[in-house]
Amino acid sequence: MRGRALKLSASRRLVGDLMRFSMKVPRVSVQRRMQLGPLLKARASLETRPSWTALFLKGYALLAQETPELRRAYVKFPKPQLYEYPGSVASIAHEREYEGERVVLLTTIKNPERRSIAELGALMQAARTSPVLEVKEFRRALKIARLPGPIRWLLMWLGLNIGRQRARRFGTFQLSVYSGLGAESLNPLTPLTSLLNYGPIDVDGGVTVRIHYDHRVMDGANVARALERFERILNGEVTTELEAFEGGREITAAAASGTAR
Repeated sequence: MRGRALKLSASRRLVGDLMRFSMKVPRVSVQRRMQLGPLLKARASLETRPSWTALFLKGYALLAQETPELRRAYVKFPKPQLYEYPGSVASIAHEREYEGERVVLLTTIKNPERRSIAELGALMQAARTSPVLEVKEFRRALKIARLPGPIRWLLMWLGLNIGRQRARRFGTFQLSVYSGLGAESLNPLTPLTSLLNYGPIDVDGGVTVRIHYDHRVMDGANVARALERFERILNGEVTTELEAFEGGREITAAAASGTAR
């Protein structure tokens, strides 16, 4: 059957390049079934509810703050070694419309553990709604994606393997979810040390949470313990931050996302 050839757009080349490097990471997944009833209750009490993404982002950043392995990366320059960062840089995946195509683009948030849930929600909302080329990370990525392949691959290799550059260019962990669409990814890929995702959240607060990690950096038992601690952080520190807004006062309109339930 005769079809038609479609030229790869800049965004498709960008995804292809990320997968080129992600496929080389020995990735393993660990999941935990969590009960987030206290967090669900605290969120439901607010007139303007923050997105679940903002809540999980804040919780994971707090987890990484006390778990050094989640702030480490395997780098190859000047020699294979682990590089540990003093803080986290979150890499957030966003689906945007660009040149008539739905594309996935990434933004970064430095030190999310130091930011409020409201600020994290506002930053993600801005990345989802601002014109694509007004977001500097989107603009830079699409510019690089138009370069010849060997140049793109060299720049990405350097960015991923020079410790000081890696976090600034790519982040220390990635968050990618589409549970708001009623689905979840079982085997997402990333060139970073860890990727956090979770499935749809039940009415009683039950949810499956996964950490996909680079086995060169940490082991499964560490991740299993981290997931247990993560559940306590979500029902503890993150819930306490929400409860600080007495009387269900709005956090801020900017903190609510279109995926808020």
